[in-house]
Amino acid sequence: MARTPTTARPEADASLVAGLRLVVMRLARRLRQQSEGDVTASRLSALSSINRLGPLTLGELAAVEKVQPPSMTKIVAKLEEQGFVVREPDLADRRVTRVRVSEEGRSYVARSRTLKNAYLAERLDRFDDDERALLARALPLLERLVEDER
Repeated sequence: MARTPTTARPEADASLVAGLRLVVMRLARRLRQQSEGDVTASRLSALSSINRLGPLTLGELAAVEKVQPPSMTKIVAKLEEQGFVVREPDLADRRVTRVRVSEEGRSYVARSRTLKNAYLAERLDRFDDDERALLARALPLLERLVEDER
């Protein structure tokens, strides 16, 4: 959920915020362009979450992806149509359905990561050792930006 700042920020912070927003958006767009096939960013995110977390109910997946359940139902239907996920009854409660990644889905996630990693590796090759070390030191700060609010 977006929060409204309670205190004014100095101009330098506003410039940092704007610059960071722009570069992150541009980088995300470039990485999305490295995908194969017609898998949207929403579908790839859901597929990656299922791959990482294991079989999930639609409600659990919607919560992880921070979308409404009806939207997740549509996303999973498309992933199922593409052969990337399979719906299965829960072993403990047959009334519950879980979504798991198929072998084809697992292969797609691996290929997608490989393409995106190769794109970034090519760009990082343009940097010298000091610049790469600076980026490595910045990673924990960038991670904190995407941590869930408590």
